[in-house]
Amino acid sequence: MSSTRALSLTAFLTLLLVGLMMGANHVAARLAFGSGLDVATAVAVRSGVTALVVGLLIVTARVPLRAMGGRPRNALLLIGVLIGVQSQCLYSSVARLPVALALLAFNTYPLFTAMWDRLIYGHAPSRAMVGAMPVILLGLGLALDVLGAASGLGAGTQWVQMGAGVAFALAAAASFGLALILTQHETQGLDGRWRTLFNMAAACVIALAVVGWHGAPQWPGSTFGWLGLAALSFLYGTAFTIMFTVLPRLGAASFSAIMNVEPIFALGLAWWVLDQAIAPSQVLGAVLVVGAVIWLGLRKTT
Repeated sequence: MSSTRALSLTAFLTLLLVGLMMGANHVAARLAFGSGLDVATAVAVRSGVTALVVGLLIVTARVPLRAMGGRPRNALLLIGVLIGVQSQCLYSSVARLPVALALLAFNTYPLFTAMWDRLIYGHAPSRAMVGAMPVILLGLGLALDVLGAASGLGAGTQWVQMGAGVAFALAAAASFGLALILTQHETQGLDGRWRTLFNMAAACVIALAVVGWHGAPQWPGSTFGWLGLAALSFLYGTAFTIMFTVLPRLGAASFSAIMNVEPIFALGLAWWVLDQAIAPSQVLGAVLVVGAVIWLGLRKTT
């Protein structure tokens, strides 16, 4: 079993900051959606800003683009489309569910990653993944209150209210899981900053196509809405900038595991900013999901 260098305090705090900014990005998005901003416009602006920032980093650092054959190029194009779909679906879920619950449902992506790896490349899931699966599913069931016990609405009414939001979150998780597997197997050797630039550019193009299909962008109708749009773009772009510049220098190999505290940050911020609260049993479910995903991430790097 290989070991990894322990995180420094600076690296750990930086990772927590990235998780906080990612959670805050979704809270800002929900604030903007409540003011009339549509999902496609939000994704287009956010992805475009992030692509611009990462592009400037690439130019400044003079990051070379390795020549790629046909298969990696095709995979990169597909990955970009998947990230675009994931962005649309996740924000659509955030627009319909309490922010923390949307992110928790999305955090099932390790299960989809294992599924795609098995279906496409024939790799059996690890023991850790098999053991974590029931814990994640149980926690998700509690967090989403699938039986309607915490809300008192009953299962039927509960699913009428949240079914579409959950479906969008799971579609985002499935898309993201497939993107991760294709990235791992098909784009090795390509600098992460170039991958991010391609992904964000593709997400922006897809979002612009959806905006055009709807006829025109729908902008926020209030000052708070515009502040929400500015905040989500700033937070998302800044978080990605930190991830692809600062963290590699710190050697933070376990960043993906620690950053899965994002739903916990979102839970607190949504309660404070949006007055979204969930029942104690749902909090327990959130802890189970986040704990299992963090454990999986740390197992991969120890």
